[in-house]
Amino acid sequence: MKKISNVFWISVAIVLVAVIFGVAAPDLFEKVTGNIQDLLTTAFGWYYLILVTVIVVFCIFLIFSPVGVIKLGKPDEKPEFSKGSWFAMLFSAGMGIGLVFWGAAEPLSHFMTPPLAEGGTSAAQKEAMRYTFFHWGIHAWAIYGIVALALAYFQFRKGEPGLISATLKPVLGKSMEGKLGTIVDVLAVFATIVGVATTLGFGAAQINGGLSYLWGVPKTFTVQVIIVSIVTVLFMISAWSGLGKGIKILSNANIFLAVALLLLMFFAGPTILILNLFTDSIGGYIQNIVQMSFRIAPLNEEHRSWINSWTIFYWAWWISWSPFVGIFIARVSRGRTIREFVIGVLLLPAIVSFFWFAVFGTSAIGVQTAGIVDLTGFSTEEVLFAVFSQYPWSTVLSLVSLTLVGTFFITSADSATFVLGMQTTYGSLTPPNRVKLTWGIAQSTVALILLYSGGLQALQNMLIVAAFPFSIIMVLMMLSLYRSLSKEKRELGLYHKPKRVKEPRLEPQE
Repeated sequence: MKKISNVFWISVAIVLVAVIFGVAAPDLFEKVTGNIQDLLTTAFGWYYLILVTVIVVFCIFLIFSPVGVIKLGKPDEKPEFSKGSWFAMLFSAGMGIGLVFWGAAEPLSHFMTPPLAEGGTSAAQKEAMRYTFFHWGIHAWAIYGIVALALAYFQFRKGEPGLISATLKPVLGKSMEGKLGTIVDVLAVFATIVGVATTLGFGAAQINGGLSYLWGVPKTFTVQVIIVSIVTVLFMISAWSGLGKGIKILSNANIFLAVALLLLMFFAGPTILILNLFTDSIGGYIQNIVQMSFRIAPLNEEHRSWINSWTIFYWAWWISWSPFVGIFIARVSRGRTIREFVIGVLLLPAIVSFFWFAVFGTSAIGVQTAGIVDLTGFSTEEVLFAVFSQYPWSTVLSLVSLTLVGTFFITSADSATFVLGMQTTYGSLTPPNRVKLTWGIAQSTVALILLYSGGLQALQNMLIVAAFPFSIIMVLMMLSLYRSLSKEKRELGLYHKPKRVKEPRLEPQE
């Protein structure tokens, strides 16, 4: 047990207390988390919007900065994974179940209840796609990217352990090696557990919803316990096999299944309309990105409520996932330059997400406007399957999507067990299997407790609560990274090339 740090024991104790509270008093648990969530979204909504926008600007600055040539590792180091496998792993860890869960449901919800336009109109459809792109686009990946970049830079370039606390040394100094550093790492572990548990809860609910819609399996907590138990065994087998085997193989399988589902729906759905809306929505997204980034509707209670329920919730979700996804992306990004890393993390997954929502969102809205079936009568986790039922190959689409949710479930959870293992064993790149087993069971237990205590609403409440303290750590991480990169820039003489001086023209001699 030498490799296990104090962070492990403290974090386990906190999770145990939360589990006992959730089991003993589920109604009170939901009420307490709900009250804290209301306070944070009401009093600090402005803070979330400004913070995430600053993170995006900082990432874009790094792309064009001279420090972009610095490698996340030694100068002659090569990337450990191919670009294809790298993208597959960061995408599977970063979005996963969320894309399948919200792919049809979110654009449909925005279409029926848009932030500004009249519901059910053409303007609402454009707005629905634009805001979905906004929630799942560059802002989300910038949050992941900045945490991952700081971790990769300090671990592989500066030789620090792969801990969140280690990235704060340029700002907070040696205190990060003591009790204060332990507190920072415990906050990161707690945010990770809640963020991943929330997603696992969504995954269990959607698998249950699909089974209910297709074969009448009851939507009960007991069924969800069975689903989570089966998937827990599967992801622990994968995590046991290690990063280069189970997680890599399943991540590649995820991409294959996701592409298969995307293409099937693309050709079965309104193909030309999908392409047209995809193109138009990207234009609308780019044109309105600044306004959407700062929109908080201070004088309109209804609009503000929408922003709290969607935009603030998403920013909190991505922040709570950022220590997990950041550590994982950092681990698989060794050997890449800062510029290559930021461009790859920001743009590639965002573009794929845009096309995903264009395909499934347009298809769902098409079903709703046709008037054949009212999709608003279905629960969120059933909407996707109700959409499939109105298109060719519906059974195939449903089975592929259920399989995809299951594999995304496994990759998200086994990646998280690896990351939690790192964070609680002094940043070890090969955490002991017994530690990963402990965190695997803990994640699944927290997911079930949150489902038991209040379903999806409890999941959302806990997410926003866990994200807030870690957002403060992210501010310090940016300051720390900027300070360290500025120092290395001076040491290496990395400055923009001076303008070329025009040589004087020599007059020909007579």
